[in-house]
Amino acid sequence: MPRLLQINTSIFSDGSQSTGLADAFTARWRTANPDGMVSVRDFARDPVPHLDAHSFRAFTTPEAERSAAQRAAVAYSDALIDELRAADVIVIGLPMYNFGVPSTLKAWFDHVARAGVTFRYTADGAVGLLADRKVYLLAARGGRYLGTELDTQSRYVRDFLAFLGLRDVEFVYAEGLQLGEQEASAALAAANACIEALAA
Repeated sequence: MPRLLQINTSIFSDGSQSTGLADAFTARWRTANPDGMVSVRDFARDPVPHLDAHSFRAFTTPEAERSAAQRAAVAYSDALIDELRAADVIVIGLPMYNFGVPSTLKAWFDHVARAGVTFRYTADGAVGLLADRKVYLLAARGGRYLGTELDTQSRYVRDFLAFLGLRDVEFVYAEGLQLGEQEASAALAAANACIEALAA
């Protein structure tokens, strides 16, 4: 059966525009895939800890030499990676905070990027080790940044996912959400129309 992993990265569990868009995608996907399974990871309710020296050293220590605390750190990272590997479709609610991604999403990136596990280095550069599958990014923004130099977020997220082997990435944008009710309504309507088509 198909599996969808929804990742909510907003600091707000409820009332977030990006989470609302991700929820809308998942609801439509459920309708199109009645036998499908959905897993949801909400960083507001269950934040991923920021990578520290202890965890990083645990990743690079040979398995037989790891302490109990290091084994626990690796097991946490492994669980996040296993969740990612199990998904056929990945849906990420992505708000823009200060021109970048939420810090907990960066923390998740740091825990799932593991040399020899999700990528490896070769003479020709890094090679992603995750099997490619569809990733949808539901991007909610207060202003309008798409196509400008200030939209470093899109390129960063796309490059990171490709680094792991996830290259089939599609963004749905809802921009101008803080530029007045009329503009926000139009942006959300357009985003939901796009979601309707994609999720089907």
